[in-house]
Amino acid sequence: MESSFSESYKAAGVDITAGYKSVELMKQNIAKTLTPGCVSDIGGFGGLFAPDLAGMKAPVLVSGTDGVGTKLKIAMLLDKHDTIGIDCVAMCVNDVICCGAKPLFFLDYIACGKNYPEKIAAIVSGVAEGCVQAGAALIGGETAEHPGMMADDDYDLAGFTVGIVDKEKIFDNKTVKKGDAIIALPSSGVHSNGFSLVRKVLDIENRELNIYCEDLGMTLGECLLTPTRIYVKPVLALAEKMPIKAVSHITGGGFYENIPRSIPKGFTAKIDAAALRIPPIFPVLQRAGDIPERDMFNTYNMGVGMSLVVDSALADEAVKVLKANGEDAYIIGEITEGDEAVVIA
Repeated sequence: MESSFSESYKAAGVDITAGYKSVELMKQNIAKTLTPGCVSDIGGFGGLFAPDLAGMKAPVLVSGTDGVGTKLKIAMLLDKHDTIGIDCVAMCVNDVICCGAKPLFFLDYIACGKNYPEKIAAIVSGVAEGCVQAGAALIGGETAEHPGMMADDDYDLAGFTVGIVDKEKIFDNKTVKKGDAIIALPSSGVHSNGFSLVRKVLDIENRELNIYCEDLGMTLGECLLTPTRIYVKPVLALAEKMPIKAVSHITGGGFYENIPRSIPKGFTAKIDAAALRIPPIFPVLQRAGDIPERDMFNTYNMGVGMSLVVDSALADEAVKVLKANGEDAYIIGEITEGDEAVVIA
């Protein structure tokens, strides 16, 4: 691209040479994500990937797309951009694992007011780290400058993933029955949802984020910017050991919106409120905004990033397998019969 430049386009606010520099800076991190299925290098018009279908009777592709939302504002206020990409990957791959699908590859999209190559490369370094955690290859992406539409320092980040699962191994909630156990995979905090409410009740734009907070054991900025956990590998490891009946990624809408998405009608997810391990950020938010408890559980993950349903006879073994794969899993409830999809008591 040595001879590719346009002074006229640069004068209009788009510096294509900055884009080329961004790509050069991010190549080392992208290389860490490459898997045997990668066919092409970055820079082409399309990312090529050849999946390994060995042993699969009826492979099914599973796609997911999402963004980070207004958590980006925290990264901008702190001028720290190297972890927000993990959140972007997590929001996508944690969705496809709810079907039992292993993520194959990932693509990102960054829209920015002005392309600062070092900042863009930092964002992509986080995306690459998320891909490594998920076992997915980062095979392409796009960075678009939007002069006149976005402030120079502003940006948005979104992503897209494709996973694969053998049709007979898709998690089947038709097998859910009364007495099944509900297992929690702990969150790292707020994750990537509900930040508009976080910013409102804590008056984030006018608050010092780098002061140590006793209640949190760290600064408020560190707490809020903690990356979303990626649950792909532990869930896949468990699926190798036993049938998983249902999985819910607890994102925006909290327990009341997300758990019912994986539970058949006629059944209730009965959650033992006393069993929940709620991180300190949530009481801080609740007190600051005088937020009703119902709204907390209908907005935030409340310490549960993902819930799994397994047969009660296998619950203890499931917890053991998940712990062996890095997740401090624990039982939070059971499936009962009823008209209410979720009961927290």
